[in-house]
Amino acid sequence: MSTMSTVPIASRTLARRISVVATTAAFAVSLSACGGSEQDGPASSSDTAAGKEGDTHVVKTVMGDVEVGAAPQRVVVLDTDALDSAVTLGVTPVGATTVVDKAPFSTYLPADKLKDIKPVGLIAEPNLEAIAALEPDLILSNKVRDEKNYASLSKIAPTVLSDTTGPTWRENFQLHADALGKKNEAAAVVADYDARVKGLTEALGGAAKAKETKVGFVRFVEGADTRLYLNDTFVGSIFKDLQVGRPANQDTTGFSLDVSAEQIDKANADVIFYSTYGDPKKAKETDTVGGPLWKNLDAVKGKRAFKVDDNLWMLGIGYTGAGQILDAVEKNYVGAGGR
Repeated sequence: MSTMSTVPIASRTLARRISVVATTAAFAVSLSACGGSEQDGPASSSDTAAGKEGDTHVVKTVMGDVEVGAAPQRVVVLDTDALDSAVTLGVTPVGATTVVDKAPFSTYLPADKLKDIKPVGLIAEPNLEAIAALEPDLILSNKVRDEKNYASLSKIAPTVLSDTTGPTWRENFQLHADALGKKNEAAAVVADYDARVKGLTEALGGAAKAKETKVGFVRFVEGADTRLYLNDTFVGSIFKDLQVGRPANQDTTGFSLDVSAEQIDKANADVIFYSTYGDPKKAKETDTVGGPLWKNLDAVKGKRAFKVDDNLWMLGIGYTGAGQILDAVEKNYVGAGGR
């Protein structure tokens, strides 16, 4: 085993940048509110100040060109990546979907940014009446979830869809930023994230040493087999950013390798992050983690198996979520002494 590098980790400018963006947005709202009608929910700022009424710009999407207001003020988001993008860029949506009925919005995001958002149905099953009632001037989602709803949504407000979600989160963020009129803010967020990744990779001993460490992600799922996450996932993309190695059976394209409790030895890795969706007992986490096969995994024997927040690692599909995942990697793996 090699020793962890002592190179200092890059400062957490990403979180501070998000805070500055949010503050700037709030200030812009207070200025633009003078002489305007009061509406439920906060508004956002724009690269072009508040923008003039009637100003528009064209956003190129998977569904074709969409004409969007220069500075959308009432935004509805229909998936967790769009919610992350909006909040990261200082925009509080007026409406958002949830994963299941009456579930909270993404709990890793600041509570004060979520408290005024109205629920508008479930992901992939939006409530069109609830959305229309909010009088949005922009709707953000993706083709995988809402291609079937696109025509109806477009009658309510300009609707910008990305192709998919998950591993394309960076491209989706740029699309969302374009639609929101936030390109300059987006560039700053990306630069901060890239600097953070570089610093964390150095703390892992540099790219070469990081590559020697095989890192896996295991998700226990109630009502389904246990999933070992592959490269075509949000989690897989962050591991790639950090330049860490991957177990041979997980270093491949695709979403997940699904295994039973009796096959958990296939999760073997130098470092394992794991989470649970649903009840730990029903998801077989309790029995698996307490069993001999799990205890014989290299990461477990080396005390490098770390339980993490499922809501963050599975739903935090954006720069705020990614930044917090880097925090977890730093706190758990690097903080435990690396390899």
